[in-house]
Amino acid sequence: MILHYIYDPLCGWCYGAKPLVQAAQQALAVVAHGGGMMTGANRQNVSPQLRNYVMPHDRRIAEYTGQPFGEAYFEGLLRDHTAVFDSAPPIAAVLAAEQIDGRGLHLLGRLQTAHYVEGRRIADKAVLLELAGAEGYDHKTFLDAFLRADTDRHVQASRRLLAEVGGQGFPTFVLEQDGQFTLIDISPWLGKPEAFAEWLREMNPDIPSADGVAVCNLDGCV
Repeated sequence: MILHYIYDPLCGWCYGAKPLVQAAQQALAVVAHGGGMMTGANRQNVSPQLRNYVMPHDRRIAEYTGQPFGEAYFEGLLRDHTAVFDSAPPIAAVLAAEQIDGRGLHLLGRLQTAHYVEGRRIADKAVLLELAGAEGYDHKTFLDAFLRADTDRHVQASRRLLAEVGGQGFPTFVLEQDGQFTLIDISPWLGKPEAFAEWLREMNPDIPSADGVAVCNLDGCV
């Protein structure tokens, strides 16, 4: 059984679901598919209009999921009109990490924290390389994998999967078992990662225990 996770690094609800993804990895294999919500014509410079649009949604996500949003994000990044919101570079970074050592989801979580808590510009290559280096990646090895990542093809495949399974946006969680795909409504589990992992284990009793709602649509978070 595989859990497919269709996400975007600039999707607030995906950040809200971050603890569920981390918990799910303790129960079964999780495969990430970057959807490219803010790519191409949907790339945006930060502006007062963008800030006023996303802040109410972000505060609702924080209240609903318990995920922290930092002042460096609200009062720093969202006021930096030289910053660009572009999903493609962070998706390329996730693909690079996955290609190097299978830690794409781990790096995605770090990028989400950098964006929503630390107010970092995760569309900037220099920031991505710095964050990857802090996670232990060799600069040249990571840069080579980052530049080779076929992000456009990956996004297209992710969107085809989203359409095939009937997903409405990001995040979309889909269980695959014996060639059958089943959409999961994660709304009851937001803010309850341990319960979500236990539910997944109960669905597949052969998986050993480990130690230890709303979505963004294809054009933006709503």
